[in-house]
Amino acid sequence: MKRVTLQDIADELGISRNTVSKAINNSDGIAASTRDKILQKAVEMGYKQFSYVNSILGSDDINSLPASQQYQGEIALMTSAFLSQSHFASTMLDKFQREISQAGYTMNTHRVTKENLRTMTFPYTFRKDLVKAVICIEMFDYDYDNMICELDIPVLFVDGPVKRDGYSLPADQLYMDNTTEITRFVNVMLAAGKKRIGFVGNYNHCQSFYERYSAFRMAMLMAVVPVDERYVFCYNRVEEIIESISELEELPDVFICANDFIAGDLFRGLFSIGKIVPDDVMILGFDNSPESRIMRPSLSTFHIHTQVMAITAMQLLISRRNEPSLDVRVVHTETELILRDSTRLN
Repeated sequence: MKRVTLQDIADELGISRNTVSKAINNSDGIAASTRDKILQKAVEMGYKQFSYVNSILGSDDINSLPASQQYQGEIALMTSAFLSQSHFASTMLDKFQREISQAGYTMNTHRVTKENLRTMTFPYTFRKDLVKAVICIEMFDYDYDNMICELDIPVLFVDGPVKRDGYSLPADQLYMDNTTEITRFVNVMLAAGKKRIGFVGNYNHCQSFYERYSAFRMAMLMAVVPVDERYVFCYNRVEEIIESISELEELPDVFICANDFIAGDLFRGLFSIGKIVPDDVMILGFDNSPESRIMRPSLSTFHIHTQVMAITAMQLLISRRNEPSLDVRVVHTETELILRDSTRLN
Protein backbone atom coordinates (compact mmCIF):
# COMPACT_ATOMS: atom_id res chain seq x y z
CA MET A 1 0.00 0.00 0.00
CA LYS A 2 1.32 3.45 -0.93
CA ARG A 3 2.39 5.54 2.06
CA VAL A 4 0.15 8.57 2.49
CA THR A 5 2.05 11.87 2.68
CA LEU A 6 1.11 15.41 3.67
CA GLN A 7 1.25 16.36 -0.01
CA ASP A 8 -1.30 13.63 -0.82
CA ILE A 9 -3.72 15.12 1.72
CA ALA A 10 -3.06 18.62 0.39
CA ASP A 11 -3.76 17.49 -3.19
CA GLU A 12 -7.03 15.84 -2.15
CA LEU A 13 -8.24 19.03 -0.48
CA GLY A 14 -6.74 21.48 -2.98
CA ILE A 15 -4.72 23.32 -0.34
CA SER A 16 -1.03 23.83 0.38
CA ARG A 17 1.18 21.24 2.06
CA ASN A 18 2.14 23.89 4.64
CA THR A 19 -1.51 24.27 5.69
CA VAL A 20 -1.84 20.50 6.12
CA SER A 21 1.37 20.43 8.19
CA LYS A 22 0.02 23.17 10.48
CA ALA A 23 -3.18 21.21 11.07
CA ILE A 24 -1.42 17.91 11.77
CA ASN A 25 1.06 19.57 14.15
CA ASN A 26 -1.47 21.85 15.88
CA SER A 27 0.44 24.98 14.86
CA ASP A 28 -0.86 28.55 14.84
CA GLY A 29 -2.36 30.39 11.89
CA ILE A 30 -5.11 28.03 10.80
CA ALA A 31 -8.88 28.20 11.32
CA ALA A 32 -10.48 25.52 13.51
CA SER A 33 -12.87 24.48 10.71
CA THR A 34 -9.96 24.03 8.29
CA ARG A 35 -8.00 22.05 10.87
CA ASP A 36 -10.95 19.72 11.48
CA LYS A 37 -11.45 19.16 7.74
CA ILE A 38 -7.77 18.30 7.28
CA LEU A 39 -7.64 15.94 10.25
CA GLN A 40 -10.77 14.15 9.05
CA LYS A 41 -9.25 13.72 5.59
CA ALA A 42 -6.02 12.44 7.15
CA VAL A 43 -8.01 9.76 9.01
CA GLU A 44 -9.92 8.78 5.86
CA MET A 45 -6.74 8.44 3.83
CA GLY A 46 -4.91 6.43 6.50
CA TYR A 47 -2.18 8.97 7.21
CA LYS A 48 0.55 7.37 9.36
CA GLN A 49 -0.22 9.35 12.52
CA PHE A 50 -3.91 8.43 12.41
CA SER A 51 -4.29 5.11 10.60
CA TYR A 52 -3.85 2.96 13.72
CA VAL A 53 -7.10 4.37 15.12
CA ASN A 54 -9.07 2.51 12.47
CA SER A 55 -7.41 -0.80 13.29
CA ILE A 56 -8.16 -0.34 16.97
CA LEU A 57 -11.81 0.31 16.24
CA GLY A 58 -12.09 -2.23 13.42
CA SER A 59 -13.77 0.37 11.22
CA ASP A 60 -12.92 2.61 8.31
CA ASP A 61 -14.87 5.45 9.89
CA ILE A 62 -14.08 6.27 13.51
CA ASN A 63 -17.30 8.25 13.77
CA SER A 64 -19.43 5.21 12.89
CA LEU A 65 -18.96 3.60 16.30
CA PRO A 66 -20.49 5.69 19.10
CA ALA A 67 -18.64 5.37 22.39
CA SER A 68 -21.91 4.49 24.11
CA GLN A 69 -22.10 1.33 21.98
CA GLN A 70 -18.43 0.40 22.34
CA TYR A 71 -17.76 1.28 25.99
CA GLN A 72 -14.37 -0.01 27.13
CA GLY A 73 -14.00 1.63 30.56
CA GLU A 74 -12.20 4.54 32.21
CA ILE A 75 -8.76 5.92 31.51
CA ALA A 76 -7.68 7.73 34.66
CA LEU A 77 -5.69 10.93 34.37
CA MET A 78 -3.50 11.42 37.44
CA THR A 79 -1.86 14.79 37.98
CA SER A 80 -0.38 16.68 40.89
CA ALA A 81 -0.81 20.07 39.21
CA PHE A 82 -3.52 22.32 37.87
CA LEU A 83 -3.20 22.07 34.08
CA SER A 84 -4.03 25.57 32.86
CA GLN A 85 -4.70 26.46 29.24
CA SER A 86 -1.07 27.64 29.05
CA HIS A 87 0.28 24.19 29.91
CA PHE A 88 1.30 22.17 26.84
CA ALA A 89 -0.66 19.18 28.18
CA SER A 90 -3.94 21.11 28.02
CA THR A 91 -4.17 20.99 24.21
CA MET A 92 -2.71 17.48 24.18
CA LEU A 93 -5.41 16.22 26.54
CA ASP A 94 -8.18 17.82 24.48
CA LYS A 95 -7.11 15.77 21.49
CA PHE A 96 -6.39 12.68 23.61
CA GLN A 97 -9.87 12.74 25.14
CA ARG A 98 -11.54 13.07 21.74
CA GLU A 99 -9.57 10.13 20.39
CA ILE A 100 -10.16 7.78 23.33
CA SER A 101 -13.88 8.60 23.33
CA GLN A 102 -14.04 7.36 19.74
CA ALA A 103 -12.40 4.14 20.96
CA GLY A 104 -15.03 3.75 23.67
CA TYR A 105 -13.18 5.08 26.73
CA THR A 106 -14.00 7.85 29.16
CA MET A 107 -11.38 9.95 30.93
CA ASN A 108 -11.65 11.11 34.52
CA THR A 109 -9.17 13.40 36.25
CA HIS A 110 -7.83 12.48 39.69
CA ARG A 111 -5.88 15.23 41.47
CA VAL A 112 -2.98 13.88 43.54
CA THR A 113 -2.55 16.23 46.50
CA LYS A 114 0.50 16.88 48.67
CA GLU A 115 -1.21 14.80 51.36
CA ASN A 116 -1.59 11.89 48.91
CA LEU A 117 2.11 12.15 48.12
CA ARG A 118 3.06 12.31 51.79
CA THR A 119 0.89 9.39 52.86
CA MET A 120 1.36 7.36 49.66
CA THR A 121 -2.39 7.11 49.10
CA PHE A 122 -4.51 7.39 45.97
CA PRO A 123 -7.10 10.19 45.56
CA TYR A 124 -10.44 9.17 47.04
CA THR A 125 -12.00 9.53 43.57
CA PHE A 126 -9.77 6.79 42.16
CA ARG A 127 -11.36 3.33 41.87
CA LYS A 128 -8.97 0.71 40.53
CA ASP A 129 -11.81 -1.67 39.67
CA LEU A 130 -13.25 0.90 37.25
CA VAL A 131 -9.98 1.90 35.61
CA LYS A 132 -8.55 0.19 32.53
CA ALA A 133 -5.43 2.37 32.16
CA VAL A 134 -3.71 5.36 33.77
CA ILE A 135 -2.06 8.38 32.15
CA CYS A 136 0.15 10.50 34.42
CA ILE A 137 1.01 14.15 33.79
CA GLU A 138 3.06 16.36 36.13
CA MET A 139 3.79 13.35 38.32
CA PHE A 140 7.44 13.67 39.35
CA ASP A 141 7.63 11.84 42.70
CA TYR A 142 9.57 8.65 41.93
CA ASP A 143 8.30 6.59 44.89
CA TYR A 144 4.67 7.56 44.31
CA ASP A 145 5.00 6.84 40.60
CA ASN A 146 6.38 3.39 41.38
CA MET A 147 3.28 2.76 43.51
CA ILE A 148 1.12 3.59 40.48
CA CYS A 149 3.16 1.15 38.39
CA GLU A 150 2.29 -1.62 40.86
CA LEU A 151 -1.45 -1.35 40.07
CA ASP A 152 -1.04 -4.06 37.42
CA ILE A 153 -2.88 -2.04 34.78
CA PRO A 154 -1.42 -0.14 31.80
CA VAL A 155 0.32 3.08 32.89
CA LEU A 156 1.74 5.85 30.70
CA PHE A 157 3.83 8.76 31.98
CA VAL A 158 3.89 11.95 29.95
CA ASP A 159 7.22 13.26 31.20
CA GLY A 160 8.27 11.89 34.58
CA PRO A 161 10.75 12.02 37.45
CA VAL A 162 14.35 12.84 36.62
CA LYS A 163 16.62 9.91 35.74
CA ARG A 164 19.80 11.63 36.82
CA ASP A 165 20.85 8.64 38.95
CA GLY A 166 19.98 6.15 36.23
CA TYR A 167 16.67 4.85 37.59
CA SER A 168 13.68 4.64 35.27
CA LEU A 169 10.07 3.72 35.94
CA PRO A 170 8.82 0.26 34.82
CA ALA A 171 6.17 1.82 32.57
CA ASP A 172 5.77 3.34 29.13
CA GLN A 173 6.95 6.95 28.93
CA LEU A 174 6.20 9.71 26.45
CA TYR A 175 8.34 12.84 26.05
CA MET A 176 8.76 15.63 23.59
CA ASP A 177 12.20 15.73 21.93
CA ASN A 178 14.17 17.85 24.39
CA THR A 179 17.53 17.44 22.69
CA THR A 180 17.65 17.92 18.91
CA GLU A 181 16.42 21.49 18.57
CA ILE A 182 18.26 22.78 21.66
CA THR A 183 21.44 21.37 20.15
CA ARG A 184 20.64 23.21 16.91
CA PHE A 185 19.95 26.46 18.76
CA VAL A 186 23.25 26.31 20.65
CA ASN A 187 25.11 25.78 17.40
CA VAL A 188 23.26 28.67 15.74
CA MET A 189 24.33 30.93 18.61
CA LEU A 190 27.94 29.70 18.51
CA ALA A 191 28.09 30.24 14.75
CA ALA A 192 26.98 33.83 15.35
CA GLY A 193 29.82 34.32 17.83
CA LYS A 194 27.55 34.10 20.91
CA LYS A 195 29.58 31.83 23.15
CA ARG A 196 28.40 32.99 26.57
CA ILE A 197 25.33 30.77 26.92
CA GLY A 198 23.59 30.11 30.24
CA PHE A 199 20.73 27.96 31.53
CA VAL A 200 17.91 28.86 33.94
CA GLY A 201 15.68 26.26 35.59
CA ASN A 202 15.70 23.47 38.13
CA TYR A 203 16.96 20.61 35.98
CA ASN A 204 16.21 18.17 38.81
CA HIS A 205 12.49 19.01 38.64
CA CYS A 206 11.61 16.47 35.93
CA GLN A 207 13.18 14.42 33.16
CA SER A 208 12.31 16.91 30.41
CA PHE A 209 14.06 19.77 32.22
CA TYR A 210 17.05 17.50 32.78
CA GLU A 211 17.18 16.51 29.11
CA ARG A 212 17.04 20.16 28.03
CA TYR A 213 19.85 21.04 30.41
CA SER A 214 21.90 18.02 29.31
CA ALA A 215 21.40 18.94 25.63
CA PHE A 216 22.71 22.46 26.30
CA ARG A 217 25.79 21.16 28.10
CA MET A 218 26.48 18.41 25.56
CA ALA A 219 26.22 20.85 22.63
CA MET A 220 28.71 23.15 24.32
CA LEU A 221 31.02 20.23 25.10
CA MET A 222 30.95 18.88 21.55
CA ALA A 223 31.73 22.36 20.22
CA VAL A 224 34.67 22.56 22.69
CA VAL A 225 33.24 25.73 24.22
CA PRO A 226 33.42 25.83 28.04
CA VAL A 227 30.27 26.55 30.03
CA ASP A 228 30.66 29.50 32.39
CA GLU A 229 29.09 28.16 35.57
CA ARG A 230 28.19 31.69 36.70
CA TYR A 231 25.50 31.61 34.03
CA VAL A 232 23.86 28.35 35.16
CA PHE A 233 21.02 28.77 37.67
CA CYS A 234 19.35 25.70 39.16
CA TYR A 235 16.99 27.73 41.34
CA ASN A 236 13.26 27.47 41.92
CA ARG A 237 12.67 31.12 42.84
CA VAL A 238 13.25 33.80 40.21
CA GLU A 239 14.07 36.30 42.97
CA GLU A 240 17.20 34.30 43.80
CA ILE A 241 18.16 34.15 40.13
CA ILE A 242 17.76 37.90 39.61
CA GLU A 243 19.74 38.61 42.76
CA SER A 244 22.59 36.47 41.43
CA ILE A 245 22.35 37.97 37.93
CA SER A 246 22.48 41.51 39.31
CA GLU A 247 25.84 40.68 40.89
CA LEU A 248 27.40 39.56 37.59
CA GLU A 249 29.98 41.85 36.06
CA GLU A 250 28.96 40.70 32.61
CA LEU A 251 25.74 39.09 31.38
CA PRO A 252 25.75 36.06 29.08
CA ASP A 253 24.75 36.45 25.45
CA VAL A 254 21.69 34.25 25.92
CA PHE A 255 19.82 32.35 28.62
CA ILE A 256 18.17 29.04 27.70
CA CYS A 257 15.20 28.58 30.04
CA ALA A 258 13.69 25.23 31.02
CA ASN A 259 10.24 26.41 29.86
CA ASP A 260 8.25 29.48 28.86
CA PHE A 261 6.96 30.14 32.39
CA ILE A 262 10.52 30.46 33.70
CA ALA A 263 11.42 32.61 30.69
CA GLY A 264 8.50 34.93 31.45
CA ASP A 265 9.59 35.31 35.07
CA LEU A 266 13.14 35.99 33.88
CA PHE A 267 11.84 38.67 31.47
CA ARG A 268 10.12 40.52 34.29
CA GLY A 269 13.01 40.07 36.71
CA LEU A 270 15.55 41.43 34.24
CA PHE A 271 13.31 44.42 33.52
CA SER A 272 13.14 45.14 37.25
CA ILE A 273 16.92 45.60 37.36
CA GLY A 274 17.03 47.70 34.20
CA LYS A 275 18.07 44.99 31.73
CA ILE A 276 16.48 44.86 28.31
CA VAL A 277 15.77 41.77 26.18
CA PRO A 278 17.35 41.15 23.68
CA ASP A 279 19.70 44.17 23.79
CA ASP A 280 21.38 43.23 27.08
CA VAL A 281 20.72 39.49 26.99
CA MET A 282 18.68 37.14 24.77
CA ILE A 283 16.17 34.63 26.18
CA LEU A 284 14.89 31.29 24.86
CA GLY A 285 11.94 29.38 26.35
CA PHE A 286 10.34 26.00 25.69
CA ASP A 287 6.67 24.96 25.08
CA ASN A 288 5.40 27.69 22.70
CA SER A 289 2.80 28.73 25.26
CA PRO A 290 0.17 31.33 24.25
CA GLU A 291 2.00 33.87 26.41
CA SER A 292 5.19 33.43 24.40
CA ARG A 293 3.52 35.02 21.38
CA ILE A 294 2.22 38.12 23.15
CA MET A 295 5.30 38.97 25.21
CA ARG A 296 7.16 42.07 24.08
CA PRO A 297 9.59 41.22 22.68
CA SER A 298 8.02 37.95 21.54
CA LEU A 299 9.68 34.88 23.05
CA SER A 300 11.79 32.44 21.05
CA THR A 301 10.79 28.94 22.07
CA PHE A 302 10.17 25.36 20.95
CA HIS A 303 6.83 24.18 19.60
CA ILE A 304 5.55 20.86 20.96
CA HIS A 305 3.38 18.90 18.53
CA THR A 306 0.61 18.17 21.01
CA GLN A 307 -1.67 16.53 18.42
CA VAL A 308 1.01 13.96 17.67
CA MET A 309 1.70 13.47 21.39
CA ALA A 310 -2.00 12.84 22.03
CA ILE A 311 -2.26 10.22 19.31
CA THR A 312 0.98 8.58 20.40
CA ALA A 313 -0.26 8.49 24.00
CA MET A 314 -3.43 6.71 22.91
CA GLN A 315 -1.47 4.27 20.78
CA LEU A 316 0.87 3.42 23.66
CA LEU A 317 -1.98 2.83 26.13
CA ILE A 318 -4.19 0.81 23.80
CA SER A 319 -1.33 -1.37 22.58
CA ARG A 320 -0.26 -1.96 26.18
CA ARG A 321 -3.79 -3.12 26.99
CA ASN A 322 -3.73 -5.49 24.03
CA GLU A 323 -0.16 -6.74 24.65
CA PRO A 324 0.72 -6.44 28.37
CA SER A 325 4.01 -8.31 27.87
CA LEU A 326 5.52 -5.67 25.55
CA ASP A 327 8.87 -4.24 26.62
CA VAL A 328 8.70 -0.79 28.19
CA ARG A 329 8.65 1.90 25.51
CA VAL A 330 10.23 5.36 25.88
CA VAL A 331 9.04 7.58 23.01
CA HIS A 332 10.07 11.12 22.05
CA THR A 333 7.99 13.18 19.61
CA GLU A 334 9.33 15.95 17.40
CA THR A 335 9.73 19.57 18.55
CA GLU A 336 10.39 22.66 16.45
CA LEU A 337 12.61 25.67 17.16
CA ILE A 338 10.74 28.99 16.73
CA LEU A 339 13.00 32.05 16.61
CA ARG A 340 11.32 35.31 17.59
CA ASP A 341 12.45 38.74 18.77
CA SER A 342 13.86 37.66 22.15
CA THR A 343 16.85 36.07 20.37
CA ARG A 344 17.21 38.70 17.66
CA LEU A 345 20.85 38.82 16.58
CA ASN A 346 20.81 42.26 14.96
